[in-house]
Amino acid sequence: MRAIIQKTFGGPEVLELTDLPKPVTGPNQVRIRVRATSVNPVELAVRSGAAPLLGEPPFVLGWDVSGVVDHAEPGVHRFKEGDEVFGLPSFPAAAGANAEYLIAPARELARKPAGISHEEAAALPLAGLTAWQSLAGIARVRPGQRVLVHGAGGGLGHLAVQIAKHLGAEVIGTASAGKREFLRGLGVDHVIDYGAEDYTEVLAGDPVDVVLETLGGGHAERSFTVLRPGGLLLTAVERLSTTLPALASAAGVRFAPVGVEPDAAGLEAIAFLVEAGRLRPHVQEVFGLEDVAKAHEVVAAGHVRGKVVVSL
Repeated sequence: MRAIIQKTFGGPEVLELTDLPKPVTGPNQVRIRVRATSVNPVELAVRSGAAPLLGEPPFVLGWDVSGVVDHAEPGVHRFKEGDEVFGLPSFPAAAGANAEYLIAPARELARKPAGISHEEAAALPLAGLTAWQSLAGIARVRPGQRVLVHGAGGGLGHLAVQIAKHLGAEVIGTASAGKREFLRGLGVDHVIDYGAEDYTEVLAGDPVDVVLETLGGGHAERSFTVLRPGGLLLTAVERLSTTLPALASAAGVRFAPVGVEPDAAGLEAIAFLVEAGRLRPHVQEVFGLEDVAKAHEVVAAGHVRGKVVVSL
């Protein structure tokens, strides 16, 4: 099979197209013919060595997957050959989605949402599960609450604002001016142009119940000031911070670091929202497998609207 391998840490140039043996399933696994995957910031960090989740190279990057079951081990009853599936298999261990085939535990997958392409489905798992597990799981967002999403037009943010709306929240998003109409189309109630407005001033005297922080760079600390007493800050960026819990306590608010884990029930909830017309993944650009390095460059440059996808 064709795959993208890296043999050393470094920039996008270390990503090489190669041929590898087709993987063989083990107990409770299926083999997926990958139709699409997407590029997330975590892949850039692993590639560079900043987040060595997979140890030393060589390895094949990629977690998000949408594809077709090519083989199911005896005893696997959730799927059969030919089923279209999507998921976030094995995260944070290696999945190897930047390849034509991958092996996945059957119970870490769900049926691909009907009515969307594999490219759109591949944009959902990591970012969608992060948003779902954060807002529906940790925060338990309720109707009438106010939710602020930083980086609302990005890969995580554009799914988070839609999930928050589904949960009944009034949604505020920070984004560049060019994404205002995009976010309005997703149902965001108030868009704050971070280039022209200071969200701490805009929200002064009008606090929110939940903040989902996706940017880093000091926004977690600043966001404490816009939370109501007892409000909750969720951060997917500074989750390993040793100072934010104490700062949150001093500010009279709560702090929760956000990770993500494979979650078939969460994927099924996301698929339901897509099929019901309540959640729409946006794909800014699609690359071929041989151009994964270019996809990494686009994500690294920032200002992506939705997700960048690799189609196989």
